[in-house]
Amino acid sequence: MSVPICVIVGAGPGNGAAFARRFSSAGYEVALLARRREGLDMLAREIAGTRAYAYDATSTPDAAAVFARIREEMGPPQTLIYNASTREFADIDATAPEAFERAWRVNAYGLLLAAKQVIPAMRAAGEGNIIVIGATASLKGAAGFVAFASAKAAQRSLAQSLARRLGPEGIHVAHVVIDAVVDMPASRAMVPDAPDSFFAQPDDIAESVFFLARQPRSAWTFELDLRPFGESW
Repeated sequence: MSVPICVIVGAGPGNGAAFARRFSSAGYEVALLARRREGLDMLAREIAGTRAYAYDATSTPDAAAVFARIREEMGPPQTLIYNASTREFADIDATAPEAFERAWRVNAYGLLLAAKQVIPAMRAAGEGNIIVIGATASLKGAAGFVAFASAKAAQRSLAQSLARRLGPEGIHVAHVVIDAVVDMPASRAMVPDAPDSFFAQPDDIAESVFFLARQPRSAWTFELDLRPFGESW
């Protein structure tokens, strides 16, 4: 029996690393994709069964070349986790058109490119998972999130279109709304007095994402909201 392959686009510290640990621990081989190769190599050394690939999520040539290497070196992916995102947080007065376009390219266009690379093999197998990591901003646009909210809303809409088209073919597409501040050193520094219960733990988020990848077909989840009990919603 072949080893299942999981591809993580946006495999940085925090959630990306947690996804890699969880799928690796379940016997998957994991491809780690991100722009900065240095951080990827460190993760690949720390997490068994992983390989690092430098990848620009907005690049059409990168999508074709890198996913071809993954198929050649590891095999066809059974699971794609699209975790690439941006941090353009500003209101309409402070949002540059370039930042707006960049947010859309990473969140929506990048998802399109990655999905197109994995769908053919999933179709041939009659099964697979595409799990999109979203945010509260995909559902409501706050004043200070002009670029981010618009891009996340586009990403969610694309994920929904994929789910409706691919579900009948056996491919599970799910969208995860992370309504939380994720526990990372940078997040802790922003709110140093916040209690542990204020933060969402990356390993706990990863457990929920792994659950989505193993759901039986007769009861698939499209959208899963994840938040600490104290988050206002």
